Amino acid sequence: MTRQAKRYLQFAAVLSISACAASGAWASGGNLEIFPDFQRLDGLLYQLLVLFALLVVPVNLLILKPLLRVLDERVERIEGVRVRAERLEKDADEVYEQYEQAIREVRQQAELDRRSQIGHAREQTLEKTGAARVDAEGEIERARGELAASIASARGALRAEARNLARDVAARVLGRAL
Repeated sequence: MTRQAKRYLQFAAVLSISACAASGAWASGGNLEIFPDFQRLDGLLYQLLVLFALLVVPVNLLILKPLLRVLDERVERIEGVRVRAERLEKDADEVYEQYEQAIREVRQQAELDRRSQIGHAREQTLEKTGAARVDAEGEIERARGELAASIASARGALRAEARNLARDVAARVLGRAL
């Protein structure tokens, strides 16, 4: 027989003995009695004191100690869970802080990379712009040279033409050939 079953049997025995030992209720002719007659209750009082003394040990063993043990275990479990929850919260805070630090580092690195790429792009743009400017200036100089040559050629042709026209005009004005 298990220990718990023995306790139940002991409790049942004590309960049945106390039920047998109980005496009938006192009634005073149907009226409510506010202040009892203690002389009539003397025997009953002693019986109740003996019954209380007999029930203290079994009630303590069968009800109070297990109940207090369960309550103590509950308190221990609650404290254990509370300590574990605090530890988990602390761990979660540490992980969150590491996460935040990693995000800050990645953002800083991304900003540095972005600035580096922007600087590199500016350098390339300046190089291409400079090369295009040099090409454009060379083209302008070539065009100026061609224009100057064309102007010089046109001036030479116009001078010769101007001489011929001047001779023709002078010959017509003078009416003779020059």
